[in-house]
Amino acid sequence: MSNFFTRPFGHERIVTKEDIVKTKQSNKNKADNMGQTLKRIWQFMRGERKRLYFIISLVIVTSLLSIVGPFLVGRIVDYYFIPRAFDGLFRILIILLATYVLLSLTTFIQAYLMVGLSQRTIYNLRHRLFEHMQELPVTFYDKRQHGELMSRMTNDIETLSQTMNSSFIQFTTSIVTLIGTFSVMLYLSPLLTFLTAMIIPLLIISVRFITNRTGPLYKIRQRRTGELNGYIEEIVSGQEIVKVFSQEDRAVENFEVRAKNLREVTFWANLYSGFIPKVMNMLNNISFTIVAGAGGILALTTNGLVTVGTIVVFAEYARQFTRPLADLSNQLNQVLSAIAGAERVFQILDTEAESDDGSITNKTIQGHIEFNNVTFSYSKTQQHPTIKNLSFEVKSGESVALIGATGAGKTTVMQLLARFYETDQGEIRVDGENIKDYSRSAIRSQTAFVLQDPYLFEATIRENIRYGRLTATDDEVVEAAKTANAHDFIMTLEQGYDTVLDLDEGFISQGQKQLISIARALITDPAILLLDEATSSIDTITELKIQESLERLMKGRTSIIIAHRLNTIKAVDRIFVLDQGEMLESGTEDELLQLQGKYYDMVNQ
Repeated sequence: MSNFFTRPFGHERIVTKEDIVKTKQSNKNKADNMGQTLKRIWQFMRGERKRLYFIISLVIVTSLLSIVGPFLVGRIVDYYFIPRAFDGLFRILIILLATYVLLSLTTFIQAYLMVGLSQRTIYNLRHRLFEHMQELPVTFYDKRQHGELMSRMTNDIETLSQTMNSSFIQFTTSIVTLIGTFSVMLYLSPLLTFLTAMIIPLLIISVRFITNRTGPLYKIRQRRTGELNGYIEEIVSGQEIVKVFSQEDRAVENFEVRAKNLREVTFWANLYSGFIPKVMNMLNNISFTIVAGAGGILALTTNGLVTVGTIVVFAEYARQFTRPLADLSNQLNQVLSAIAGAERVFQILDTEAESDDGSITNKTIQGHIEFNNVTFSYSKTQQHPTIKNLSFEVKSGESVALIGATGAGKTTVMQLLARFYETDQGEIRVDGENIKDYSRSAIRSQTAFVLQDPYLFEATIRENIRYGRLTATDDEVVEAAKTANAHDFIMTLEQGYDTVLDLDEGFISQGQKQLISIARALITDPAILLLDEATSSIDTITELKIQESLERLMKGRTSIIIAHRLNTIKAVDRIFVLDQGEMLESGTEDELLQLQGKYYDMVNQ
């Protein structure tokens, strides 16, 4: 969890020119970033490409039909209305009607197909992202806000989804319409085409001015959205702490700072992008004025060089000529926003997954554990290692307790045994083999954890217990619950084992949650049992039940217990006293009491 309580507050962090310049420089350093991102999105469309090509062909047909309509209108004016010759008028009107009906039909079909294609592509991307997140090491989650990661899974992918739903078709339609319209305009009147095209330099300058600002702003907006979501997740998860220390006002103040940051950058991004339709409308009016004015003069002063029908067609084509340019500019903004989100998604996909490269995969572990001069630090910048030259041995089936002050390295020992982290120096051996030679799945599948803060899923009690081994039968689930002394309280519930744990309602106590988590660990029938402060959240009566069953739980398996409450470790074979990551003393309880060292002092205290 990030240190938001120690961050400076009270000054709104608005978007500055330096922010935009810094983002632009970052973009220059990654000049091919957009191309690479688009290429990777294209890879996720594998299997959809034939359908995409068909959609593109429909888009071309639709665009051409939108060009044919005004062309036919101009012909009707020149050949039927002006000379008042109505022979054949009905037929061409039928053709015009059929053109617009077909235009509507192809527009609907292409939109329908594109929505399906885009959603399947987004599904593949979202599935791959979630799958990859399950493959990432624990260190990845330790260093990041969970809410920020959720923002990438939801907000960033949704932005990309919306863009694919609409922008691709609009982008392709605009290009085809632009080329087709310009070609027909040249055919009808090169002079009017030249006059209409005079607005293009002004258009390019305007669009470039706007997109140079919106691109960096969209990147900043995506980042600040993730920061806001991360902070919300922190406060929701730590709501009890906020209330215990009466920091509600501080939480609101901190939220306001982040919300204002997001509001500021969103304001400028939307403001700049909102200029595009205004500029396009202005240029469209200028183009229409040029066509109407110049066309009228040419129609009056030249002998048939420009006809009334041509002016009618050009008036419509002038709008069709600027509209695709406006659409391209608008879609470019949307695409820039989507690419900013896609880049954040691909950053996670590019994070190296936790390898499972151990050669030992199927060996049945007996539970003989050895730490040989193990040294470990969570960070390279850490001044003092969390564990330093730690050595001890736990024989198969033996139970030991790790005790010591906070920061002594007790939990780190368990995390190293689970291969959440790797040692910096020394080695850990399991059944005589270096733990790095085991695959992570081989170690973890034969190790059960009961953590200090039990986590249960919003599912039935039966499903929560069975989560330890999905193939377990109902009878095995009940037996595990009985062994963990959880069966009696479960049977008092109205639905028994089929009771759904609605975590928001909180109808079971923290101690009962712990009993269920112990049953979940037991159903795996592990070779190694790791209990990290397993009784810290349990009331006295429940604690007695745990103590009563501890000997039964540990029988036949190697057990390592972390506990601050010394009366919970009476049943262990040996006790290891750690201090600042080093072994201070070890032995049975009687031996440590006779030694009159650290453990003796702790008992007396």
